[in-house]
Amino acid sequence: MLKRLVMLLLVAGLVSACGSSVKKEEESRELREEKHEDLKRDFDVIDASSNTRPGWIEDAAVWAAQNGKDVASLYFYSFESEPKVSRQVACDIAKANTKSDIAGEIATFIDKTLGQTLEGKASIDVNTPGANGLKEFIDNTLVEKISSFVNGAAVQKTYWEKRKYLQDKGAEKDYVAYSCGVLVSMPKKNLEEAIRKASTEVVKKTEDAEMKVKVQKALDKADENFVKARQGEI
Repeated sequence: MLKRLVMLLLVAGLVSACGSSVKKEEESRELREEKHEDLKRDFDVIDASSNTRPGWIEDAAVWAAQNGKDVASLYFYSFESEPKVSRQVACDIAKANTKSDIAGEIATFIDKTLGQTLEGKASIDVNTPGANGLKEFIDNTLVEKISSFVNGAAVQKTYWEKRKYLQDKGAEKDYVAYSCGVLVSMPKKNLEEAIRKASTEVVKKTEDAEMKVKVQKALDKADENFVKARQGEI
């Protein structure tokens, strides 16, 4: 009987060890970062506005800091359109979307701020009367509202590509399309003012008195916290 018990314990130990080994291997695989140097695209660039793809398309803030731009008083953003039938259309869309994309960043920040806990409770409790209406406003209307507050965004640079999409490279069919990217600067004071106005709109839309106090407190100094968030301080 004792011998059988010892055997069972040994088997259990082996199973546990194997399970632990597999788990560690899976965690290692999940955490491993791989470079996609051989990433294959489904198009060829057959024309472009410059010989090299500018770095600001990938990270406008880093590019601006590395290239001596006025990052003390300006925020920098980059936007790139989806492939379109003409260069003009692609660039017009990229420029037109700048305000809504900046507004989207502000709305996301506000939503995240309200989602964090305040005094042990979420600022917006779905069981609180009026919470659904406020969430609907934030999810569906706030970006459009903020867009009207975003002033001073200026296009600094434009880059376009003419691409030939190829079926044998993975595209659905062979066709030619244009993409366009824009580098946009935005005065920090203007953006922070837009955040303050957006915060005021959210508070105004909060009908429940108790929740309004929490929302107002959560969004107090939202403009300053936005700056800290962009700098990675919070």
